[in-house]
Amino acid sequence: MINKVINLLKDKPLIIPSILMNKYRSLNITDKEFVVLIYLINYNGSFNPKLISKEINFDLKEFMEVIGSLTDKGLIKIEIVNNKVKDEIINLEPLYQKIGFIIINDEKENTSDVYSVIEKEFGRTLSPMEYEIIKVWLQDFEEQLILLAVREATFNGVSNLRYIDKILHEWQKKGIKNEQTLALERKNHTIKKQTKKIMDYDWLNE
Repeated sequence: MINKVINLLKDKPLIIPSILMNKYRSLNITDKEFVVLIYLINYNGSFNPKLISKEINFDLKEFMEVIGSLTDKGLIKIEIVNNKVKDEIINLEPLYQKIGFIIINDEKENTSDVYSVIEKEFGRTLSPMEYEIIKVWLQDFEEQLILLAVREATFNGVSNLRYIDKILHEWQKKGIKNEQTLALERKNHTIKKQTKKIMDYDWLNE
C-alpha cells in the first residue's frame, strides 16, 4: 500500500491536510480508503471512476468497493449536478464534519481530564464555582501548565484554587508557559542563589 501512496505522490503532487493525517485512524478507515480520500480532496473534476482508479493505480472494481465503503461510513456523498450535462461529483462535506466532531470530542476529553486530575489531587469533588474558575484558566493557560500548578500546590500541602491561581499568574509574569520554561526558570533561580551565596561568603575571615 505504501508503494501506491509513493507512486501517487510522484505522479501528481498532492496536498495532504495534516489534520487528516492526525485523525484518520479515528475515522476507522483502511489504508486504501485513506489513499482515495487524499486523492478526492485534491480532485475538482466530475466523478470519473475509470480515470481516478487509473491515476491511483487501483483496478476499477477495487476502487468502486472503496467508494462504496466510504459512502456507507458516511464520509462521502455522490451527488448529481446539472451543468447542461448531468455530472456526478463527490461531496466531501460529511468527511469534514466528522473530523470536526472528532476534534471537538478530543478537546472535551482533554478538558475533562483537567477537572478529574484536580479532583483527584484535592481528594474531593469540585464545586460549580470552582468549575467556572478552571474554565477561565483553560482559556488563559495551557492545560499542562495548569496541572503543573496544581501539583505544585498539593506538594506544598495547599488544596485551594486561589493558591493555584496565584501560582499561575506568577508564572505568567515570569514568562513561564510550559514544563520546559518552568524547569529553565528553576535552574536559573538555583544558579542565582548559588552565586549570591558565593558572593556573600566572608573570604577574609575564612
